[in-house]
Amino acid sequence: MRTFLSLKTCLLAVLLLCTNSISASKIISVSDFGLKPDSRINSVPFIQKAIEACRQHPGSTLVFPKGRYDFWAQHAIEKDYHETNTYDINPKILAVLLEQINDLTIDGNGSEFIMHGRMQPFTLDHCRNITLKNFSVDWEIPLTAQGIVTQSAPDYLEIEIDSRQYPYIIENKRLTFVGEGWKSSLWAIMQFDPNTHLVLPNTGDNLGWRSYDAMEVKPGLVRLSDPKREAEKFFPVPGTILVLRHSTRDHAGIFIYHSMDTKLENLKLFHTCGLGILSQYSKNISFNDVHVIPNASKKRVLSGHDDGFHFMGCSGLLKIENCSWAGLMDDPINIHGTCSRIMEVLSPTRIKCKFMQDMSEGMEWGRPDETIGFIEHKTMRTVATGKMNKFETLNKAEFIIELSAPLPAGVEAGYVIENLTCTPDAEIRNCHFGSCRARGLLVSTPGKVIIENNVFESSGSAILIAGDANAWYESGAVKDVLIRNNDFRYPCNSSLYQFCEAVISIDPEIPTPEQKYPYHRNIRIVDNTFHLFDYPILFARSVDGLTFSSNILIRDTTYQPYHYRKEGITLEACRSVVISNNKIEGDVLGRTVKIEKMRPSDVKISKNPFFKLKK
Repeated sequence: MRTFLSLKTCLLAVLLLCTNSISASKIISVSDFGLKPDSRINSVPFIQKAIEACRQHPGSTLVFPKGRYDFWAQHAIEKDYHETNTYDINPKILAVLLEQINDLTIDGNGSEFIMHGRMQPFTLDHCRNITLKNFSVDWEIPLTAQGIVTQSAPDYLEIEIDSRQYPYIIENKRLTFVGEGWKSSLWAIMQFDPNTHLVLPNTGDNLGWRSYDAMEVKPGLVRLSDPKREAEKFFPVPGTILVLRHSTRDHAGIFIYHSMDTKLENLKLFHTCGLGILSQYSKNISFNDVHVIPNASKKRVLSGHDDGFHFMGCSGLLKIENCSWAGLMDDPINIHGTCSRIMEVLSPTRIKCKFMQDMSEGMEWGRPDETIGFIEHKTMRTVATGKMNKFETLNKAEFIIELSAPLPAGVEAGYVIENLTCTPDAEIRNCHFGSCRARGLLVSTPGKVIIENNVFESSGSAILIAGDANAWYESGAVKDVLIRNNDFRYPCNSSLYQFCEAVISIDPEIPTPEQKYPYHRNIRIVDNTFHLFDYPILFARSVDGLTFSSNILIRDTTYQPYHYRKEGITLEACRSVVISNNKIEGDVLGRTVKIEKMRPSDVKISKNPFFKLKK
């Protein structure tokens, strides 16, 4: 009898295991809820029902039969989110919301997700182990437009615009684009080469044509005139492709918020209303084969409205492999934290703080038990650390932090705080940083950073390592950065944007840099290839431990030199700098090493007869 019961118990356990395994791997199709591909109906309510079904079956996969799926604001969930580097326009309109859902894969099977109006395609809120894969995101009417120059005269410019893709009206002599529930006027122009689709050299952030008179010559042909002959106007030659910037950044494409172990695979984001993929206070994020690029089938050179991948306050490992970006109106990757200023010391353990950047307002700056760094903002020196006990919001801009111990001696109003817990490691490999409006990769984190086997064709600096507590308030002094085996091609730094002092620019905003208090540490730039048309190769401020070695420097003559810096390497308030064993091919221009606020003995130049220290 005992044997029979034991056998029965074992069989029951096996049956339960099998049942759980089937449940964990359950396949749920959106077609089960009545949503068919290519139907052109609003997908939002059907997907909401499908997600609720997935919630009941952790480990399931939600599949979309291949085809086109359309998303409108009707039936979409609306919710307030304070998204970093995004204008605080709430509530956000959420096409697909995953909230407190774990262990789910969404597989598009190569489908197209087409958005209509201002919305956020995907939002992951307090989720764990979510995978998004095999789909593209685009807009029926994008929130940025483009045209082709047909005539260029001393006082006007004529632009051919595909009014089907980019509907427009002329309103009060302004070129105004219209869409589903929105309209916005032209406020800036970017110029792209019609053959290479690169940003034309030395044209980035030329902000002429903010004041103009518009008239329609005929349907699809608009003239922008300059009756006042204002000095900042520019006149691109006929054939130039113009990206016509209007609208604002108010929704991310994919928002990953307080989530863990997120994977994105085989995705294409052809357009967004703001930042492409924004990850905020999230941990362990993996991107593989994710592309924020123009939709070539629609003959576009424009892609996203702003940054491609943006990470703020994240932790764990950010792993980015086999990805690409092109046609963005800002940086492909930006990794940083957020500094805030101490406005008032309320007691030994309570400080009143303020977000100093309006696109940070409303965020939850920190949580109990997280580590705070206290920064003296003029030198950017971290003078002490502490633990947070409580975070209390006063209003969108101000908050109170209760510390677990008294404020360190000497820290007072005017100092800046940094969240040292929310700082990730990053691995960025085998990616293509194509031609976008600004820089290529911005990285500000004390975690371990590896940047290798990438191709850079950025319009501004290929890599920017910044950090500041005075302007953008983007924190993160680096401690361990390896830049290895990358190919920096001739378009790099061909236009001058903010912080673009060289192909690689290490440019923290420090009002009074002091060599004895270096901001960044341990940066190695080795075994890379630079194709250089201009002088500046490397600019570095306030670094302890900087190596520039075993790189190949090749002269390129595709573009003409223009940069105001005429030195190859500029060092300011740095120490322990090694420049060695670099190979030169052709008449590389930047052979001078310039130093400021440091001694010649702080730089060791060996096996580099072409690099000379400037007297």
